[in-house]
Amino acid sequence: MQTNQESLWESHASWLHWLLANLRLVVFLTAAAVGMLLVYWYFSPEEATAELIAATTEGSLSAPFYKPVAAQPVIQRLAQSPGPLRIGIIAGHKGNDSGATCPDGLTEAQITENIATQVAAQLQARGVPVDILEEFDPRLGRYGATAVVSIHADSCVYYHDQLTGFKIAGSALTNSTALQACMEQEYGRITQLPYHPHTITEHMTDYHAFRELPAGVPAIIIEVGFMNLDREILTTRSDVPAGGVFSGLQCYLTQLGFDG
Repeated sequence: MQTNQESLWESHASWLHWLLANLRLVVFLTAAAVGMLLVYWYFSPEEATAELIAATTEGSLSAPFYKPVAAQPVIQRLAQSPGPLRIGIIAGHKGNDSGATCPDGLTEAQITENIATQVAAQLQARGVPVDILEEFDPRLGRYGATAVVSIHADSCVYYHDQLTGFKIAGSALTNSTALQACMEQEYGRITQLPYHPHTITEHMTDYHAFRELPAGVPAIIIEVGFMNLDREILTTRSDVPAGGVFSGLQCYLTQLGFDG
C-alpha cells in the first residue's frame, strides 16, 4: 500500500516534470509580468498627480497618458547682422587677358577696368569699402564681402541689329537673387539699354568666381553691353553704365539696411 510520503513524492515529480516540459512558457510569462510592472512603475505619476488625474477623469473610460518632462531652457534666436560692409568689383579679364577685341584694338579689358574704376570711386565717395579685383585674383578664395560684381562686355562682332543691351547671371551657389534683381532694375533704368537674356551663356551661369568665392557671398556677373552697337555708351559715355552698376549696388545695400 502506497504511503503518504510516496504519494507526495510522486506529486512533486509530476509537477517538476510539467514545469520542465513548459519551461519556455513559464520564462515568457514571468518576463512579461516583470516588464509590465516596470512599465507601470516608470509611467506612474506621483501620488498627488495621480489623485488629480483621478479627479479630472471621473466618469470617463480613459485617462490621459502622463509622463513628467523636465523643463527646457528657452533659447532666443536673434536676427543675424549682414556683417562688415565691403564690395568687390571684378574688372573682367584684368590681369589675365584682353577679352573680346575690336578690329581697331579696343579691348574688353579696357572697357571693364574703366567702368570698374568709376563704380569703385562712387562707392568710396559714400564711405563704402571696395576693392577692384582681377579676373583670377588670388584673394577670391577668401574674399568675404557683402557682394561681388564682375563687370564684362560682350563681343565686338556684328551679327544683327538686335545685339544690343545688357545681361546678368547670378551665383547658384549662394542666394544672389536680390542682388541680381536690383542690378537688372537699376542698370536698365539708368542706361536705358534693353535686357538681353537670350544670349546668357554657360560661361556666365557657371562663372569661375562663383565657385571660388567663399560660401555666403552673393555674386553676379554683368555684361554691360555689346562692344559693337553699344560701343558709344561703353566708351565715350562710360559714366552711364558705371552709374547703372553703382545704382544697382546702392539698391541692394539699402535692402540690407546699409543706408549710408
